[in-house]
Amino acid sequence: MSNTSPTSGFLNYVAECVRLLYWAYFKPFTFERWLRDIHLELKPRDNPFDKRGEFRTNLRLRRYAGQVRWLTAVAPMFAMLLVAPVYTLASNESFGWLTSCSVCVGWFIGRFLDRGGDKNRLVIFLVATFTIFFAIIFLSDLAFSVAFGMAVGVAFNVAFGVAGGIAFGVAFGMGTTVAAGVAFGVAVSVTQGLAFGMAVGVRRGLAVGVRRGLAVGVRRGLAVGVAVGVLGGLAFGVTAGVAAGVTFGVVSILGVLRVYFWLPELLWILTLFLLSPNGKRVNCLRYLPPRFDELIILPLPFMDVMIVEAYRSNPMAARETINYLITSTNQQKVAAQAISGIAVDILNRCQRLSDIVEIANQLAWIPSPPPKELGTMLPQFLDISQNVQASEEATSPYRKYELLNIPINALRQLGQSLALTKNARVAVSFGNTAQNWLTILETAQRTLNEQAQESKEIRQVYIAGNSLDYETAKDRFKGRIDIFREIETLTLSEQPPVLLLYGGRRTGKTSALKYLPYKIGSDIVPLLVDLQGAASATTLKGLAENLAQQIIEAARRLPRTVNLPYPDANKLAEDPFPALQTWLAEIERNNSGKRFLLCLDEYERLDEVVKATSSRAPLNFIRNLLQHHQNWILLFSGSHELSELDDYWSDYLINTRALRMTYLQESEARDLILHPVENFTNIYEPTAVDAIIQLTRCQPFLVQLVCYELVESLNGDIRNNQGNADTVKATAQNVEEIIPQVLEVGVQYFRELWTSLAESDRSLLRRIIHGEIPTQQDKGVIRKLARKEILTIEGNAFQVPLVQKYVEQLLEEE
Repeated sequence: MSNTSPTSGFLNYVAECVRLLYWAYFKPFTFERWLRDIHLELKPRDNPFDKRGEFRTNLRLRRYAGQVRWLTAVAPMFAMLLVAPVYTLASNESFGWLTSCSVCVGWFIGRFLDRGGDKNRLVIFLVATFTIFFAIIFLSDLAFSVAFGMAVGVAFNVAFGVAGGIAFGVAFGMGTTVAAGVAFGVAVSVTQGLAFGMAVGVRRGLAVGVRRGLAVGVRRGLAVGVAVGVLGGLAFGVTAGVAAGVTFGVVSILGVLRVYFWLPELLWILTLFLLSPNGKRVNCLRYLPPRFDELIILPLPFMDVMIVEAYRSNPMAARETINYLITSTNQQKVAAQAISGIAVDILNRCQRLSDIVEIANQLAWIPSPPPKELGTMLPQFLDISQNVQASEEATSPYRKYELLNIPINALRQLGQSLALTKNARVAVSFGNTAQNWLTILETAQRTLNEQAQESKEIRQVYIAGNSLDYETAKDRFKGRIDIFREIETLTLSEQPPVLLLYGGRRTGKTSALKYLPYKIGSDIVPLLVDLQGAASATTLKGLAENLAQQIIEAARRLPRTVNLPYPDANKLAEDPFPALQTWLAEIERNNSGKRFLLCLDEYERLDEVVKATSSRAPLNFIRNLLQHHQNWILLFSGSHELSELDDYWSDYLINTRALRMTYLQESEARDLILHPVENFTNIYEPTAVDAIIQLTRCQPFLVQLVCYELVESLNGDIRNNQGNADTVKATAQNVEEIIPQVLEVGVQYFRELWTSLAESDRSLLRRIIHGEIPTQQDKGVIRKLARKEILTIEGNAFQVPLVQKYVEQLLEEE
């Protein structure tokens, strides 16, 4: 048995009704979430009695429906009691109590006679209509007997008010919600009293304007509310005079804009801002006006400033406030301004290299894409922060020194772009930050250079793994002059062919494409696109968007930056590849005299897209580009020749010129070993260089790998007090000793090479390892393996001794 007393239960019920009324007008987002908890399909605009069939199983829904009925029936009476004294004191005129009370009684009766059925509602409405009719007849008789006395007005008002109230209460029953029902009830009850108590004119315009403005504003929204205010003012002005019409329109619009609530909210935010100390404003976040009114239409000052200042002392509270503004109010613009202010403040407060490293972590909570107030600046600063972090994770001072070149160059380019921007606010905010960061990084780089010079160890300058990037690798990329010269010649020819750059894995194809902008003339604009990343798209729209984004970013990374426009997003979503064609034609028109070399790396991945989407639209796009855009030249790069792909490729790639990437020349390999960077100390005996050349066959990745492991081995000896960088020399014996380590570190390269072979290929290699001599029947396999640079053309030996050692090790483990 419940211990709750009837009085306590009644008070709780009343408190819930008051809360619902408050939510309906001031916290609609909270109200909507609360209704969703009651019923997944219930919304604030819905009539809960439409779901009366679920009342038995959903008691909360039934309770809410009862509260809606009580609120719409009773709230107008309390509103009338509040408004009447204020009106009487302000105007010195009598309030139409009799008419308003009659309407309230009728409204109350109508709301509770109505049980929600359409048939019942029609009957009651007809009864109310007949009541009005008989009241008029009764009044006519009474008029003759009282000679148009006071009784006529009293009786008429009572009868009309009660009957009209019943009719309105029933007629609006079906669509009643908390906000609409209460607004309409208040409007009918209160304004009837005001209308009968005041003279027609400005005062009636004021009363009706307030009522209409608030009611429509709540129910219909800002745009409709303003329209009603303007049109109603015009209509009312025609019938009641210009002054009355203007007053009606102005008051209605003020009601729609919620100015009557905004004024005290403005005073409140000014009080919070001016009276709270600078370091204590975090305590004011819980008292900001949106905490109490989720539907503030006119802007309020200082909220974003207070959130930014609060973030310095309590980031969690500031982020919670921002999240609340985004998800539970209409103050998304304030939230965006606060996010922008916080980001700028954090960026400006960086004083050390470690501060810049932490930026990516500190701002990871900011949504992507960031607010438009941050433009494209924040992503660039985050990229710079991540590059600085990558530098800090390098294993040696010299490598850290080199990796800082990437963010330093990015900051210089960013500073130049900010100097040209038309947005003065962005230029000032981020320009100072870019200059401050640049000073920090340049100071750190000088310190690292000094540390590298003082180190007793050999500088680790070799890069074995990913493709070489010009900004970090500099002179480590050797040779390939013939490739660059041929690409430039063919691109500038009158009818340039499709270029195919092919070769084995890790032969430097991607590195060559990254260095291409630095090796050819300015009249060619090479744009590198990684199709391995683009092929992750599962739709044609996703592929087209990825291609466009990569092209734009590639143009920005060029030594001579080219700023390309973005394609039309709507057209791209509607029909991706025709939109891309239009976009490329626009780029061609805006850059006359230039030829664009679109370099599609890992081009074989397009085959995956064709199969995944069951569409050859990407290939049709390529063919259209070749046939109709003379200033766009295509370069495909991959490890397969066209003859190794499906037959349909030959229909799209006509007039193709193949360029093969193979081993380095011996002189180029020696240059890489002895002079990977400027001022590198010679650490090799001549026999060690010969051993590296023989072991790797001048394969660029393997040369870098062997040299890298050799430096690591020598530095290990130095750390064990067995020499220093000025005296230690690598010998052929040292090269021989590191072979097991080279095979272990480079296992991914060797395994990929082995698994890419057919079983017949692997079978022949096993036989050769075991000393067998290939037969006449093996000639086809030998030619195939010779093209793949695994066997010599004679078929009796491996081209690269390190590959042979891996296969031997693999067979031993089998």
